[in-house]
Amino acid sequence: MVKKYIKKDRVIPGFGLTMGITLFMLSFLILLPLLSVMVFSLKLTPYEFITLITKDNVINSFQTSILCSFLAAVVNCFFGIILAWVLVRYDFPGKRIMDGLIELPFALPTAVAGITLSKLYSDTGILGKPLAQLGFKVSYTKAGLLIALVFIGLPFVVRAIQPVLEKLDPQYEEAAYILGAGKIKTFLKVILPELRPALWTGFGLAFARGMGEYGSVIYISGNSAREKTQVISYVIMQKLNYVDYAGATAIALVMLIISFLILLVINMIQICQSRRTNFI
Repeated sequence: MVKKYIKKDRVIPGFGLTMGITLFMLSFLILLPLLSVMVFSLKLTPYEFITLITKDNVINSFQTSILCSFLAAVVNCFFGIILAWVLVRYDFPGKRIMDGLIELPFALPTAVAGITLSKLYSDTGILGKPLAQLGFKVSYTKAGLLIALVFIGLPFVVRAIQPVLEKLDPQYEEAAYILGAGKIKTFLKVILPELRPALWTGFGLAFARGMGEYGSVIYISGNSAREKTQVISYVIMQKLNYVDYAGATAIALVMLIISFLILLVINMIQICQSRRTNFI
């Protein structure tokens, strides 16, 4: 039996041309800059590299960035589920406006967000003044840094969970109710397992964005070495201003490794979910 192969029409013709353009853009815009960081870092001896990344201000900035990014990602996961649930399961006036506002941190310049948040939560700001009267200082502290990271990371979690909720059949919930499960048990045993891969993906993306964030946190954090509010992106910029390219490159390489690990974990979660879905 002779198999007949039917040529499919494509909107963009020419596999060779389109693949060549893709590889060209990928190489010059992504791979080449990353490769230059690795090449420059290899010029450092292991002792120099370890010395540069183990300085007190560098270690403190890593701790601050990792801790605040992690806590912000956890907060975003909690509120991201609630927001995605409301947007998918309910109809109400202004729903499309609220759905569009989720994208605001993507469209808003991060520097503008940082200035706005620092003013809003300062001791004379609308929200910061009553908090200061209660003894809570937000701007120029780690609390302010956490708020900024929550602001820029929330869309990642919502957009990761929203498509899964839209495809989730409500009959699963109805079956759980018929079998006697309450609302909490239904959510934990039926809904949450389906959301878990998307939730981990959103968590990883929000955490990675928080680790590399600069514009929205540079103002509200205060950048104090004594108070340990310096983030790692600020330390890199500071070293570049002081023409310390070796120190900046060493820190950038560590950040690059962390980013690759986060993306690797996210891809593994997505592959496992894809295999599970195909198996079912």
